[in-house]
Amino acid sequence: MSLYFTKEHEWIRVEGDTATVGISNHAQEALGDIVFAEVPDAGRRVNKGQEAAVVESVKAASDVYAPVSGEVVEGNQAVADDPALVNSDPEGQGWFFKIKLDNPGELDGLMDEGAYRDWIKTL
Repeated sequence: MSLYFTKEHEWIRVEGDTATVGISNHAQEALGDIVFAEVPDAGRRVNKGQEAAVVESVKAASDVYAPVSGEVVEGNQAVADDPALVNSDPEGQGWFFKIKLDNPGELDGLMDEGAYRDWIKTL
């Protein structure tokens, strides 16, 4: 299992040819109380960098981008039903969708956890 991060504050946990995607703890703290989440349906194809989900807080609405290309195999209905899960467990139960990777080589441009933590200190 490998964990990666994007500069758009998504995290991606890869297991085999499937990855789970959510927003980072830093992102949920910046957004504040999450009041709405829209997750993609299974079967939807997304390209790297394409909007795949929506998160809305008391402060702002934001898109959640696909960190890699592939087919969505599951949207997290628990987050759609209870968006506060993103605040309480952003890098666990608060995931948004699972995707089957088209090209594992797309992971090469993402940050590992240490690089991401160092990067957000510069913001």
